[in-house]
Amino acid sequence: MNKQSKIYIAGHMGLVGSAIWQNLKEKGYTQLIGKTRKELDLLDPKAVERFFTEEKPEYVFVAAAKVGGIVANNKYRGQFLYENLMIQNNIIHQAYLNQVKKLLFLGSTCIYPREAPQPMPENCLLTSPLEYTNEPYAIAKIAGIKMCESYNIQYGTNFLSVMPTNLYGPNDNFDLEKSHVLPALIRKIHLGKCLEDKNWNAIRKDLDQNPIGETDGNSTEEEILKKLSHFGITLQSESQQSSIEIWGSGKPMREFLWSEDMADACVFVMENVSFNDLTTQSVKNEIRNTHINIGTGKEISIKDLAELIKQKVGFKGQFIFNTTKPDGTMKKLTNPQKIHALGWHHSIEIDEGIDRMYNWYCR
Repeated sequence: MNKQSKIYIAGHMGLVGSAIWQNLKEKGYTQLIGKTRKELDLLDPKAVERFFTEEKPEYVFVAAAKVGGIVANNKYRGQFLYENLMIQNNIIHQAYLNQVKKLLFLGSTCIYPREAPQPMPENCLLTSPLEYTNEPYAIAKIAGIKMCESYNIQYGTNFLSVMPTNLYGPNDNFDLEKSHVLPALIRKIHLGKCLEDKNWNAIRKDLDQNPIGETDGNSTEEEILKKLSHFGITLQSESQQSSIEIWGSGKPMREFLWSEDMADACVFVMENVSFNDLTTQSVKNEIRNTHINIGTGKEISIKDLAELIKQKVGFKGQFIFNTTKPDGTMKKLTNPQKIHALGWHHSIEIDEGIDRMYNWYCR
């Protein structure tokens, strides 16, 4: 890429897309293209075809996706499979037809088997069954990887795939039903702290910014308490102590990567890596597993993560682990050796990242 290249970031308003946009701007790229959902419906093949024909981007980042946590993934299985397949199929195919020079497809480490070796190397893909709760989303992402590989092999394109671990950062989704675990915990613990402090101004401000269903800052205290209780955020009337319910046992181990680190890795790959660089390990003329893990190689339990956030927020209440709810995969740590060998390493550790995340959320 050069600084005047036309670069399309699909999903430029989201967690990773916005970070990629900012990273490119800071590096001096001047022709960035972004379209909101209203401006371009990525589920519509004709609309995507018109966009590529008119704009003719030279480079494409596919950061657009239907995403969510364990609840959303398990509840909206058909929607997650259909929408992700449509988004990536439309973009990747039009990138091929319009001779895009390079494309980067963003997947997820949930593509790996439930019982994958730890840490998970790229070559364990498709070696055993997936985790059931996010199987449809994972299948869509695996299809995206294989579409990029297959187009490269058949058509000579230069389409790459990166698999980020669990991401968090500015512009994250804090919806209590649909968000991932880290932003959900930050919001729950923040609201629990506000209940402890009887800080109703802060609670109403939070609900004005991000209503929970029909409940917003104008709702009555009784309505707000009922809605918060539905999501496991309660204030014990006798002790005046808050409690936070967390799904599962708290034992699963998770790896977290700061979204701006992820963006930096994506731009690094686009600037420095080509598909041919990733095919040197092919066996018997079979090209497989050319995707690249992006992670820290470090993990923390959900319980310890909650305790860390509790410390940062100043919450004094208790956690209640609801073991009737699913844990999901017990361990999911990436092996980042491939991206390290290519020359990139993360820079933000989880302790600093949570500080940054909570400060951003409060602002």
